[in-house]
Amino acid sequence: MDETPKPKSNFVRDIIDEHLRNGRFTKVHTRFPPEPNGYLHIGHAKSIHLNFGLARDYKGLCNLRMDDTNPETEDMEYANAIKEDVRWLGFDWEDRDYYASDYYGKLYEWAVSLVKKGVAYVCDLSVDQVREYRGTVTKAGKDSPFRNRSVEENLDLFARMRAGEFPDGAKTLRAKIDMANPNMLLRDPLMYRIRREHHYRTGDAWCIYPTYDWAHGQSDSIEGVTHSICTLEFEVHRPLYDWFLDQLGVHHPQQIEFARLNLSHTVLSKRRLLELVESGLVSGWDDPRMPTISGFRRRGFTPEAIANFADIIGVAKDNSIVDMPLLEMCVRENLNKSAPRVMAVLRPLKVVITNYPEGKVEEFDAVNNPEDESAGMRKVPFSREVWIERDDFMENPPSKFYRLSPGREVRLRYAYFIKCEEVVKDAAGNVIELRCTYDPATRGGDTPPDGRKVKATLHWVSAGQAIDAEVRLYDTLFTVRDPSSVAEGVDWKATLNPKSLEVVKGAKLEPSLAGVVPESRWQFERLGYFCVDRRDSKAGAIVFNRTVTLRDEWARLISSGRENK
Repeated sequence: MDETPKPKSNFVRDIIDEHLRNGRFTKVHTRFPPEPNGYLHIGHAKSIHLNFGLARDYKGLCNLRMDDTNPETEDMEYANAIKEDVRWLGFDWEDRDYYASDYYGKLYEWAVSLVKKGVAYVCDLSVDQVREYRGTVTKAGKDSPFRNRSVEENLDLFARMRAGEFPDGAKTLRAKIDMANPNMLLRDPLMYRIRREHHYRTGDAWCIYPTYDWAHGQSDSIEGVTHSICTLEFEVHRPLYDWFLDQLGVHHPQQIEFARLNLSHTVLSKRRLLELVESGLVSGWDDPRMPTISGFRRRGFTPEAIANFADIIGVAKDNSIVDMPLLEMCVRENLNKSAPRVMAVLRPLKVVITNYPEGKVEEFDAVNNPEDESAGMRKVPFSREVWIERDDFMENPPSKFYRLSPGREVRLRYAYFIKCEEVVKDAAGNVIELRCTYDPATRGGDTPPDGRKVKATLHWVSAGQAIDAEVRLYDTLFTVRDPSSVAEGVDWKATLNPKSLEVVKGAKLEPSLAGVVPESRWQFERLGYFCVDRRDSKAGAIVFNRTVTLRDEWARLISSGRENK
């Protein structure tokens, strides 16, 4: 019996199933077609999982194609980053690494064929005039005065456009469809424009560039794509997609639209993300606060968690906002199973155990991961001086504070019970050291023979063996759930969270972390999940990024009924 779990059904799969049943297609061939004008974000991850996942489940193919039709904004850096992100998510396009720019010659030939057919013409209207002639949603447009040029004149002008005889913006090639069509995109759309821009792949070989709408469907056709899956904003483009393919009489894929991902407390517009980068409001495209795949990777998210997130949110036709805590829950569940446990103290307060022998160091066994027995145990050193979290001590605690305070006893994880006997302060009255005693009968943290119990167990690090690290604590990038919906006249950047990053220097880590490698992920007991920064960590200067806290905020959102609204 095949126990492989079946993929969740959705409307995209239903359409594909019907196509396979009725014989429109005999295979499934998809593509992921990003524009190389920025780094991929979590919304692209959803599309990647959908397109590559469909190809996997239907035993078909999925191409990776750069839709590079705008040389002003595109760069090989972005193309390479896209490839790295797709690979990191676990997908392989094999030898199907394509670019729309690969097809510039064929697209030009096809444009010539539409000119010869009488359904494309060269227009001299300026951009503003084209907009004026187009009309409105309630008023039909009017024909360009150049719409009825002869085929011969159009062929001559288009060839001269290609040859570079005209200045930028002087002429365009437009499809001749219907200036009164209710769909504004069918009112003689642009196919080519003159732009003397250096292309990151083709150099200066071309001075005319195809529009996205002209290049996209034809690129799908050239590659043998069967199902061209786009986000919902392209639904209105589908009639134009179909019109071009029908006019050419070539292989005709089926375009299908689904709702894009909107994630709370961030923006998923590449234009706005680029603005954050260029204005220096973040450190780069891979800043761990950014919703980019490279940013989430640097923060410590895992490909498995992102895959689970994509599976949970599913594929739908309705736009909605998904709360960030759902993504964090997926990360937390994945790391809970895979991340080793260690002890780290972020804001250290020294504890001197006065009745512990000076110079003595002993080791205790610590569990690496209670969720994974195969992870085994490790040794943690213990000595007369240890670090604890400053927040784990209060000199005058409230009634429900159960951690360390004068005269109170607590358990040190894996080690001993200790009792605070004296508080040492500096001249300004700040607590700088605690003097404590320990009970040797509680070795390993066991309950003593007299059966007394304590209400708190603290993590700690032996002072003599501790290693130093910088720890970066992250919060949401924006203070509002939907930054794109701020009131008119309000700068969306005004809702940036000033507390989205806190840098903690001088954190103390147990010595087992001395040789950590970039991107390794750990649970700091009681503090959360952390990842070794892949950019800034180096020998002798370890930097950790907090991936997620231990607290599951998603449960609270579910109880309040706010998730996915």
